[in-house]
Amino acid sequence: MAGDLVPALGIAVASIAFAPIMQAANAGLTIVVESLIGCAIVLAAPAYAPSIAVFIIFFQNLFVSILSSYIATEQEMDFVKGYNFLICAVMWLVTLALYLLRERRHSAEIDRIMRWGLMTLAVVGVYFLLGATQDAHASLVYLRNIAFPLFLFQLSLLTAATFEIRITPFLVAVAILLIVCGYVELLFRDFWLTITNGYTFWHFDELKATRSGSWEAEMRQTGNVPVDLIDRFRFSFLNSPLFEDLGLSSILRIFGPNMSPISFGYGIAFSVLFLFAVGYRWLALAAIPLLVFCSVKGALVLVIFVALAWTATWLFGATITLAVALVGLVVYAIAAIHIGLQIGDFHVIGFMGGWDGFRQNPIGRGLGVGGNLSEGYFTIDWNAAQAAGTMDGAVESAVGVLLYQMGIGAVVPLGFFFAMALKAWRLYAASGILTQGLAAFGTMVVLVNGIFQEEALFAPPALGLLLGLTGLVIGHHLRTQGDDLKVTDR
Repeated sequence: MAGDLVPALGIAVASIAFAPIMQAANAGLTIVVESLIGCAIVLAAPAYAPSIAVFIIFFQNLFVSILSSYIATEQEMDFVKGYNFLICAVMWLVTLALYLLRERRHSAEIDRIMRWGLMTLAVVGVYFLLGATQDAHASLVYLRNIAFPLFLFQLSLLTAATFEIRITPFLVAVAILLIVCGYVELLFRDFWLTITNGYTFWHFDELKATRSGSWEAEMRQTGNVPVDLIDRFRFSFLNSPLFEDLGLSSILRIFGPNMSPISFGYGIAFSVLFLFAVGYRWLALAAIPLLVFCSVKGALVLVIFVALAWTATWLFGATITLAVALVGLVVYAIAAIHIGLQIGDFHVIGFMGGWDGFRQNPIGRGLGVGGNLSEGYFTIDWNAAQAAGTMDGAVESAVGVLLYQMGIGAVVPLGFFFAMALKAWRLYAASGILTQGLAAFGTMVVLVNGIFQEEALFAPPALGLLLGLTGLVIGHHLRTQGDDLKVTDR
């Protein structure tokens, strides 16, 4: 295990740890260096590429926070945060180039999956070009959001289909690191902020929120006026008024090493399920309190849904479980939309805005048009939107945003992701390997969560991480057809 774990961790840390210092010295040089690191990983240590992608998704912002004193402006801070995408995109691009140049030959099934994936990227690219003529920056951000999960899937698929990957020790180590960081933050908040230089890091976020108007908009929506930094970490439990009668109107949320409660929540949810699947069940149970204190509805739903699907498959068989699961997801979506409209939930209203926008223009408007990055986001009259049950535009809902921006074209990325989940399910139905079930059912429920969260589809630790696992289990199976070795042993 150490022979696989130590080099992967060492390369992962080296690849991202010093980006803030290099950025302070020379931004152009940093881009070149980080790009070369991505190329070198794929060419010299290709089997580690998926592991490194997972690590930098979760821990890049920890290094950014520790070294944030070297950063001068909030714009520079945002730029530094983008290096994890740069490295992953370069690793994907080099891996794809080697595949297209036939340096690494694969089966007809791999070719078929890759063709459909590249066609999906092409469709997204068309809508990017359409949106770029109206708002180039917002269009580019949404292109990154939609393409990143697909990059992680294809990188993992091609790597696992080519090399023997022992990724389980690495994912267990990452899960342990996440759990340790979570408990340190939960129990010793001031100590955590001190050792991570968190006060400096969050100061940049405050400047950005103040100048953009998002802080003012948030205070208008919630009625909460933060007095100090700790107050910024207080949220209503599960970000919902439904729990106020239970005395859970406020909870001190955990943000984790990636400095985002939703991303960290999905990371902990994945860790709980993965640790349980590979036999570390007491450790998985130890992580559950962190899931509660992240206070992320979608992450809790992910754990509950996958656990029920595993159990139902054992009791009733794979086919019946899939049918019941799909019906259950539809009922969950309908019920959540109905309840959300009754209580004026912003995410549901944002989805309804996307749905109404889709009905008005089924072709779509282009990436970046509407959504949380639109110019009118901070001037939304939420009282009027709650009264109407809809709004002009689509916010706080990834599926709503996709429908609004891509119209009928949104079916292409959503359909591709769902098709890959079904492919992982077929492997699970034949083998019973829990990690394959996690990849299948986890991807399905996160796609539905995308109706109620932007981050469910657009935050890499959510859909991106699950699609990365999906690529690993599919690629491993296609490489070892006829071999009964399990992906969890690799």
